[in-house]
Parts: sequence; C-alpha cells; structure tokens
Amino acid sequence: MPLYDTLGDEAIEHIVVQTEQSVIFLTSDKLKNLINLKAKLPSLKTLIIMDNSTDSVTKAKDAGYEAYTFEDFTKLGASNATPVTPVSSDDLATICYTSGTTGLPKGVMLSHRNFVADFQSLNWLADRGDGLQITRDDVHISYLPLAHVFERIVHAYLMGLGSRIGFYQGDTLKLLDDVAALRPTIFVSVPRLLNRVYDKILGAIAADGGIKKFLFDRAYASKLSYLRQGHFTHWFWDRLIFSKVRARLGGQVRVILTGSAPIGADVMDFLRIAFSCHVFEGYGQTESCAGSCLTGRADLESGTVGVPLPVNDVKLVDVPEMNYTSADKPFPRGEICFKGANITPGYYKDEKKTKEDIDADGWLHSGDIGLWDAQGRLRIIDRKKNIFKLAQGEYIAPEKIENIYQKSKWVAQAFVHGESLKAFLVGVFVPDAETILPWCKEQGIQGTTLAEVIKDERVNKLILADAIKTGKECGLKGFEQIKRVHLTAEAFSVENDLLTPTFKLKRPVSKRFFEKELTTMMDDVDAEEAAKKASASA
Repeated sequence: MPLYDTLGDEAIEHIVVQTEQSVIFLTSDKLKNLINLKAKLPSLKTLIIMDNSTDSVTKAKDAGYEAYTFEDFTKLGASNATPVTPVSSDDLATICYTSGTTGLPKGVMLSHRNFVADFQSLNWLADRGDGLQITRDDVHISYLPLAHVFERIVHAYLMGLGSRIGFYQGDTLKLLDDVAALRPTIFVSVPRLLNRVYDKILGAIAADGGIKKFLFDRAYASKLSYLRQGHFTHWFWDRLIFSKVRARLGGQVRVILTGSAPIGADVMDFLRIAFSCHVFEGYGQTESCAGSCLTGRADLESGTVGVPLPVNDVKLVDVPEMNYTSADKPFPRGEICFKGANITPGYYKDEKKTKEDIDADGWLHSGDIGLWDAQGRLRIIDRKKNIFKLAQGEYIAPEKIENIYQKSKWVAQAFVHGESLKAFLVGVFVPDAETILPWCKEQGIQGTTLAEVIKDERVNKLILADAIKTGKECGLKGFEQIKRVHLTAEAFSVENDLLTPTFKLKRPVSKRFFEKELTTMMDDVDAEEAAKKASASA
C-alpha cells in the first residue's frame, strides 16, 4: 500500500491508522515526519530505510521504532525464507488511496483480478492489431507518481512484457534532460504536462516569427489535412520541420499515452502531428484500476476517449438536474458508470462511501458526464462532482473554463472560483514567466522577476483581457467568464498542497489558500455593480 510522500500529516495518520500498518519503507528525508507522528500511529512498529542510511536507522530506533537499512532487511529475509503463498484472483493486491481533491483520501481496494483484467484487455486488443501494441523492445520513462494506480499499472504491464523502464532524477524541471538520455519509445503523461509542452512549442514558434513560423504553419496545416485522412506522418514535413520537435522527447517515441484527466482535441491533434506517432487517450479511475476506455489505433479523430475495454461495461445514467438524459439529441448523455472485472469491490473499511459510489447492481458511478457519439465512442463533456451553481441558476464547470484560459499564452495555471450567492466568477492565475517577462521589458515595466512585474496593473489588464478573448474564441458564455483576476507568482504545485500528486487542482484547499484575494475581488465586483445601478437609477 503506497503513501504519497506529499500527503499532509492528517492524511498520513488516517491511512496508517485505518489500515493498521505496521511496516513502512521510506527514504531518510521522510523519517522526521514519521518520528513526529509516532504517538498518533500506534500500529506502526518497523521502518525500512531504502537509502541504507545507518544514521537514519539510529534516529528511528532512538524514537522507539524497530529499524533496518534495506540491505540488512534483505539479509534478514534471506536467512528466514518462508514458502510462497499462492494468491487467488479475488485476493487483495493493494489498497490504493486516492490523492483526493476534497477531504481525506479513500482506500480503493484492488484485487489481483482487477489488475489482470486490464492487462488481458490490452493483450486482447494488441492480438487483434489494435491498442498500444507494446513489446519487450520498448522503453518507458517513469516520472508520474508510483503511488498512483495509473503509473503502477503501466509498470506492472511493462514488466510482464519484459520492456525496459528508466526513472527520472526526481526533478520535473530536468525531465527533458532525462528523456534525452534515455530516449524512450513510450511516453506516458497527463494532460497538465502535455498542455505545457503544447503551449511551449507553439509559443517558441510564435516568438521566432518570420520564415520559421511560416514554414511551421504550412507544415502543420498540411499534416492536419493528412491527419483527417488517417495519417500522422509526412515524408517531407517530418524531416524538415517536425524532426526537431520529436527530438525534444528523445527522437524515438512511437507511442504517447495520456490519462488521468480530459485533454483538449486540439492538443491531441498537435501531439500526433508534431511527434508523428500514435497518441492514445485512456479513461478510467483508481476505482476501475486506471483503465476503462481506450482510443483505437486506427482512430485519429480527437476529442473522444474511445470505446470500453473488453473487460468492462459502460453505461450513461440520466442526470436530470443538469439536463443530461438518454433521450438527448443528437446523442444520449449522462453520468458515466462502469461495471466489470476491473472494478473495485469498494473502499477499505468505509461501507458508507462504497454505497455512495457503487450502487446495488454493482455499477460504479464516476461523477463524469459523457455522451455516445455516432461511432459509439465515449466523449467526456462535463463533471458532475466539480460543478456549482451561480445565483442566477446557471451551472458552472470550472475545470472546463480553466483549461480554456490556460490556452492563453500569458497563462501558465488557472483557478476559477464562484459562489452560489454571486452571479459572477473570479480567478487566480499564475502567469507564464517566459512570455510575460519579455513583454514587460518591452513596455518599460520595472522588475526582473514574476513576483515584481505582476504588481503592475498593466500586466493584470493584459492577462485578463486575453483570457476573456480566448474564452470567447472557445465558446464560453458570458456567465462563464471571470470578472476579476488575481495574479500570483507561486505556481500551484504538489509541494504547496494546491495540486494532487496527479496534478489536479485541490479546490477547497485553493479556496482557503486564496481566501483573502477571492473575497477582495468579489467585493470589488459587488461594489462596481452597485455603483452602476445607482448611476442608472439617478
């Protein structure tokens, strides 16, 4: 059972106490936290120090733990060999705690059957010439959190095939250096990071301008036309233009797999065109052992998550309060529900939450809203759980709005917030330093760091105006546009607890973190609206 190293003390205590965990494997830099929490973790007796630090072993023993270096622990095991106990398919393989955007994490129980079911689905597709078609010659770079089921199932599947896995240094800022050294053939990622790759490359092309931009635009338009005909390679443009882009991922990538959250159709098109390779989008949850749907190998139309894996069924359930029903035209819509051999039996020691998410007939309710298109593929169109209603009765899906605002070249990260007693939205943005700092220099705005330049009102006006313009271009309605924005130089991250380990925004935490700024913006909008009404009545 994995523990995220970025979990707060409350969550760590919850997990260890709930599972009555007695042994933890850790590195020395995590020891201090467990020493401080010792009085609250009565079941925890033994610590195994993975980096073999004898000093850490001494500190752990002084704190009252039984402790070993990993080297000594393996010797202890070798001298006390016991017969292997065969497992059955329904035996518990792991308890994978959801990182959670709200509240304490839930312990998702996953059996050996759950894992093998997903593996066999991928093998079944590969045997028929579809799916990922991974072999023992493939190389994967691992940088997503191994405490998350997405990366864990990738590892388990690749090890079963005999593929190779390389690990990054532990610093995402150096990830491209690691990629250049390893030259992977498989690149597994999440939309938040792929969106940044998309933004950075297009931003660099726009900055170059001139003949370089002209050639890139010409090449892109040509390959986009080819893509619509079912091809992602081009004999001329791949050599002249896109070989340089491919080199950013080592030049050998033949498969990109994205999951964990929805990704824009324009980004999927870009990845296929720029990297000249198969790009798959998977869809599922921790509760479905990561995978429930996958796009097809020959299907190059972006914007869907493909069809259900052979191992599970998927259905849509009416959500009348959001006006999503099976009778909708032209396509049926509703909450996505899963059932099959890859679905969790429930949450560990939490019957209440199990019954909330898994109904009496065994259907797991995802909280996502989808539709079936004309080809029988699933499209994710909304989120049932992360929505709220404004004062005028309109439902807001903040993730959709944030993803659109992040298309602005000035915006690196976005957090959109609204309240049921207000009729408008406000936002908190992290500007993109690589684009905003050169602009500020051209405008004569004082400051050399992001923290300095965002104090200038001109920067705020520029970014807000461009975000609203981007929103209009992407079809946002008036009530979906923010009225004010607060700029911050501190990126949303796992370290400051604003993101989950899978890079999803923690909304309640973000609301508390920016409470003062959100309140100020809302008060300002209220005052402005009141002044307008007073002026009109006068």
